Amino acid sequence: MSVASCDGWVRVCARAELLPGEFKTVWDGDTPIVVYNIDGDLFAIEDRCTHDDGELAGGALHGYELECARHGARFDLRTGAVLCAPAYVPTASFPVRECEGIIYTRDDRV
Repeated sequence: MSVASCDGWVRVCARAELLPGEFKTVWDGDTPIVVYNIDGDLFAIEDRCTHDDGELAGGALHGYELECARHGARFDLRTGAVLCAPAYVPTASFPVRECEGIIYTRDDRV
């Protein structure tokens, strides 16, 4: 679980706790957000496959593509774009920021 920070951002973890290829899942209200470290770059998408609402976190990682473990849909971690059926609708992507060695994200949809 996460601890909310000031400014409406959600604390994910310390940068040192999220090594390349690893992920952390946090919640912003009712929204599950998974943050991945891909070769030092951080990306956040909604932890929800738009095909059947299953979790995406922990699925096979293929570069910037995250594969849903349930039915094989793939999503681009950089944008949330759907790349492979059976999903046809993108998942939400979210901003990530780092401040004093701490990673933050938030659901910035209106």
